[in-house]
Amino acid sequence: MPELFDTHCHLDDEKFDEDREEAFLRLREKGVTRLTCVGTDLETSMTCLNFARSHENTYASCGVHPHEAAAAPDGYLDRLRELCREDKIVAIGEIGLDYYYDFSPRDVQKRVLCEQLDLACEMDMPAIFHIRDAHGDMVELFRSRSRLPQGIIHCFSGSRETALEYVRMGFYISFAGPLTFKKAPHLQAAAQAVPLDRLLVETDSPYLAPEPLRGRRNEPANVYYVCEKLAELRGLSMEEMAQVTTENARRIYRV
Repeated sequence: MPELFDTHCHLDDEKFDEDREEAFLRLREKGVTRLTCVGTDLETSMTCLNFARSHENTYASCGVHPHEAAAAPDGYLDRLRELCREDKIVAIGEIGLDYYYDFSPRDVQKRVLCEQLDLACEMDMPAIFHIRDAHGDMVELFRSRSRLPQGIIHCFSGSRETALEYVRMGFYISFAGPLTFKKAPHLQAAAQAVPLDRLLVETDSPYLAPEPLRGRRNEPANVYYVCEKLAELRGLSMEEMAQVTTENARRIYRV
């Protein structure tokens, strides 16, 4: 059984309230040996940290999602700085820009993103980036900065050219369930172009369940299907792709 690393999930989500521990056990059946539970604000970051503390080979991130940017409290950066010193916290995120929902004003999204980028550089930690309908502004923002942290473009949704631009900036590209969808040629082209040493897999569960489970609640065990599709696209065995993506994940998260 190949060893897999779900680099991005939300096991803290209320959709897991009735069977969180069962979902955690099921992932072992699919060879998922490591996962990162990703925070979206101070509360969920703390919840993810507590979950990681109580589960082996489970990690957490802390950050303020663009949806929550307008609600970021005074002093939130100081609290994130404290969390970054915890052993089980492996990244700052998820942070970024979301122009699809625009739950926070775009100028506020950019300000909170830049503040957390500075913190990631200060703490020498990777960042996890959420980017939806905002790749143009994100690339421009990255280019304008004199220093960037290492990072992961989570649940990549852009073109082959955009993926390679992020790779040139030093980022890893993470693919989720949409890679397996039948009508996803742009994503599949991007996955075929990204260098092997920059590829990651994730579920973003409970969202975006892959084929053949599309429409159901997603869970970390299903990263198996994302890796399987990625292996097919790259002409590798499942075992080879699992090894590649797990080694990449351990490198970026330093675990």
